[in-house]
Amino acid sequence: MALKLYTNSFSRGVVVDWLLIELGIECERIEVAFDTEMKTPEYLKINPFGKVPVLVDDGIVIYELGAICAYLADKCVEQGLAPALDDPQRGIYYRWLFFISGPWEAAATDRMLGVGVNPEQKSSVGYGDYDDAYNAFVVGLSEAAPYLCGEQFTAADVLVAAMLFWQLKMNEIEPHSAIERYLENVSQRPSYQQFAAFFSNV
Repeated sequence: MALKLYTNSFSRGVVVDWLLIELGIECERIEVAFDTEMKTPEYLKINPFGKVPVLVDDGIVIYELGAICAYLADKCVEQGLAPALDDPQRGIYYRWLFFISGPWEAAATDRMLGVGVNPEQKSSVGYGDYDDAYNAFVVGLSEAAPYLCGEQFTAADVLVAAMLFWQLKMNEIEPHSAIERYLENVSQRPSYQQFAAFFSNV
């Protein structure tokens, strides 16, 4: 499988590393330096945002973390990291992929930057405000048994759990029993333990 991953060990690109472990596939890993290599004309031709991660598969360029995770899960469909197209759980899978990449990412980033949403603005903001997004997160995780799509662990779990592990570590999200229970289930995955052991030494 001729895959190339442009990434940085101190970026969200490590989420793809975890997914690759879960999928059991090989990928050429190309470390790209912040603010220098990422901003070169050559790299900007690959990703005009000048960010990582970027996955290149036989000349096809995929950036945006959620898109990379979904692409790899479908490319390696035999590994079962995405519900089948005719499985109703596919809808839950999509919901989580888009929630974590859209409303939650926006709400969490705005909060980190101190950008507030007043009551008059809520109707114009897709996620309402941070409290709305957090509540939606907790309600959704309360239904996870044990994973987002029930018994099936998916690429959405990698994306969501990686975000939660990081935000808890950085005190960017309030702890909750639903979050803790979900992450305890995920942390039992051999792929997560291998991933965590490797990156604890980076």
